[in-house]
Amino acid sequence: MDRQGFVVDAALLERLAHWGGNVSALHREMVANAGGARLPSRATLHRAVRLALAAQAPRDGGRQPPDPGVAVTMDELAERLGRLKEWAGNPSYARITSLVNAVRPGSERVGRNTVGDCFRPGRRRLNTELVTAIVQVLHTDPRYLAQWQQALQAVDGKQWAASQVRVHATLPPEPALFTGRTDELRRLREALSTNGPVVIAAIQGMAGVGKTRLAVRAAHLLGYDRTLFVSLRGFDPDPGHPPADPVAVLDGFLRLLGVPGSNIPHDLAACRRLYHERLSGTRTLIVLDNAADADQVRPLLPATPGCAVLVTSRRSLDALRPAVSLSLEVFGEPEALRMLTDEVGATAVRDDLDAAARITELCGRLPLALGLVAAQVRARPDWSLADHADRLDERRRTGRLDDGVALALDRSYQNLDAERQRLLRLVALHPAEDFDAYAAAALTGDDVETVRAGLRQLHDDHLLTLAGDDRYTQHDLIRLHAAERALEHERPAARRAALTSLLDHYLATTVTAMTILYPTGADRRPAAPPTTTAAPALSGPDAASAWLGAEHSTLMVVAAYAADHGRPAHTTRLAEVLFYHLLYTSHRDLLAINERAAAAARAAGDARAEAKALSAQGVAYTFLGRVEPAADRLDRAAELFRGINDVRGQAHAVINRANLEFYHRGPAASKVHYEKAHALYLEADDRIGEGRALHNLGYNEGTLGRFDAAINYLTRALALHREVGDLDSAAKALSNMATLETRCGRLDDALKHGREALALSRRLGNRTFEADALDALGLVHTRLGDPVRAIDCHEQALAIKRDVGDRVSEADILNGLGEATRAAGRLEASIAHFEAALTVTGDDGMTEQRARAFTGLGHTLDQQGDRASARGFFERALRLYTENGMYEADGLRLLLAER
Repeated sequence: MDRQGFVVDAALLERLAHWGGNVSALHREMVANAGGARLPSRATLHRAVRLALAAQAPRDGGRQPPDPGVAVTMDELAERLGRLKEWAGNPSYARITSLVNAVRPGSERVGRNTVGDCFRPGRRRLNTELVTAIVQVLHTDPRYLAQWQQALQAVDGKQWAASQVRVHATLPPEPALFTGRTDELRRLREALSTNGPVVIAAIQGMAGVGKTRLAVRAAHLLGYDRTLFVSLRGFDPDPGHPPADPVAVLDGFLRLLGVPGSNIPHDLAACRRLYHERLSGTRTLIVLDNAADADQVRPLLPATPGCAVLVTSRRSLDALRPAVSLSLEVFGEPEALRMLTDEVGATAVRDDLDAAARITELCGRLPLALGLVAAQVRARPDWSLADHADRLDERRRTGRLDDGVALALDRSYQNLDAERQRLLRLVALHPAEDFDAYAAAALTGDDVETVRAGLRQLHDDHLLTLAGDDRYTQHDLIRLHAAERALEHERPAARRAALTSLLDHYLATTVTAMTILYPTGADRRPAAPPTTTAAPALSGPDAASAWLGAEHSTLMVVAAYAADHGRPAHTTRLAEVLFYHLLYTSHRDLLAINERAAAAARAAGDARAEAKALSAQGVAYTFLGRVEPAADRLDRAAELFRGINDVRGQAHAVINRANLEFYHRGPAASKVHYEKAHALYLEADDRIGEGRALHNLGYNEGTLGRFDAAINYLTRALALHREVGDLDSAAKALSNMATLETRCGRLDDALKHGREALALSRRLGNRTFEADALDALGLVHTRLGDPVRAIDCHEQALAIKRDVGDRVSEADILNGLGEATRAAGRLEASIAHFEAALTVTGDDGMTEQRARAFTGLGHTLDQQGDRASARGFFERALRLYTENGMYEADGLRLLLAER
């Protein structure tokens, strides 16, 4: 047949299986064996293979394929995928892998294990593109494929929402008034006041019965050295607030326990091990409020004696085998009357005991309802208790409400003036767990002081709960009731306008904070949208950093909300503006927000925004040590930028690709990418980018041992940084010059440039680059014979890098500490530092630092007299240096030859 009509036979399919489904490799083999025969083009062969494989794919025509739409979790989707595999005749994973690689000729090839993982439970995320391809080869109907795409999007959204959780290192404020529960408090204090094995106490009961109030009261009385608190959102009626993912909770707890974001593992088992390690030797009380069930709680239980857990839930937690288990019921008559007396005053109750008793019964003696009605009584001193009781009874007899909570909620809402009703309705629309007065003002359009006063009044009325200084949250039942009132009383256009104003507020304040912290290139980031409501005064770097830290989880939720509610530009702009903040705080959140941004941009047809999000994903994957997906995202970003003729964007993607190669494959592989990025920046007339490319080229050349060329590049880069006002990069260039000058023995210049770098970075308030300067000075002092000063510099640098979560630099500094402690004669400490550096680098990637650690271990063991072990480490280092073309290889060869 001609080239377009080429047909693939069974023998050719066997050869394709031999090549693991790689059609390009099969085509190369065919060309090599053609002997002059006319062959199909590669594209024609791809089409023919797809047709042949599709024709061979088995089907069970007697049954319907599984419906993915019923899945609500990742595990359920994986189970449905397994049933689809069975429906398709249960082909092997190897066969599915060949099919998938054949239908994705332009994508990165996948292996059998990667495909098999998609069918296994226990995954927090699924590769939606890969799952889509798997479905496509198992069932060719595009309508069925569309069902899977919708299900993947829905479940991924739920998983995102579950991963957004706010944890606290302090307890909520203690209730101003606390009534009853004397026996329960005594039992909790007796059980939890221990230094022995881990104790679990469980409080169970219906909504509104006072579980959280009791837990917070007890926790304040216990006096543990440290407290961790989280609401697990086990029963929030809003589908946008699903139960919190235990891995996300552990992530938050580990940060509060001092673990940098980049050091936090990605899987549950590793997170738990680190959690137990950090709690070791502490007396920590972990309060897990509103748990869905025992399964959600188990991963969060400590294993350290002296720690304790206090859990609340609407379900039984007996499966946890708690030391004390309390089943809270509604108040008895005396307790209910006592609470009403405490809240409204003894005189009012004593003057009309019958009315007080009626109120407690109409509220079902439920603490939440009693608190709401008591607030109404205080707000209407001109009404008698009998008036309030009669009003509640009237509303019950109308049939509008049939339980105490609903009755109290409706009565509380009706008792508010119109302004506070509107405030309560609108803050209930906020997508995050808590909010401050500025966010509430953005929703209402009122001035912030008026709103702040209204929030305080709603708190006094028991309709809001304090979540921190000037921060509020709502009981889930109150929020649901208020949101329903918003649907009734706020026009759709008004609700949309309020939420748009809220999103604009967060985006504008984020732009302000990031401009303060990262002024260079601020004019190239998305501009702040115009806003008319007040924003917090961010007077300097400390205030900007504090605001971003306080709103971190809220910003992630807001970005997801915008993507899911038809505002893709808010998602993409927020992701772009937050890039450097997330780069230094959470690589996982950097990846997550840009996955949402890329999808939102793709759906909106915004190629430039999609390319930026893909490039950011590539950076996140680079720092997470995921080389293949990093390369895929960066290459796709560069191609998208090239397609829309955005040369500067293409340069950014290419320089990030160069960084990936440098970190994980070494300087020889990265050089060509740095040179390409430099050429693109020149073409784009981007002076900032040009300086940064020269800068990276210089450090890359230095790693290859070409020190004269390296210093020349860095000198040119430093001049450009200063010319364009990129002073942060200037500080970094000075540090790198000091490092390279130390390596080639120019110690006076190195000391001068290191001190300049330290002074400039401190003047700028850039702690990351301050650490780089300290690290460079540590290297200089080691070479100058002052290891004690070197150790001090390295330890300061390490503390800063761990604080900001820079894992790559952490390995570098640990190696410097290993060298300095060896020079100081502290050989065991030296070995520990080199081993810690290897732990950070892992088994793959960070080639330069792994080789440096192996070399350091070799020298230290040699000093200890263990020549055999030392030689082994020298040989491992030599192999890495040689494979990556690094100059250190020559010195190691000579050393080994002389041994």
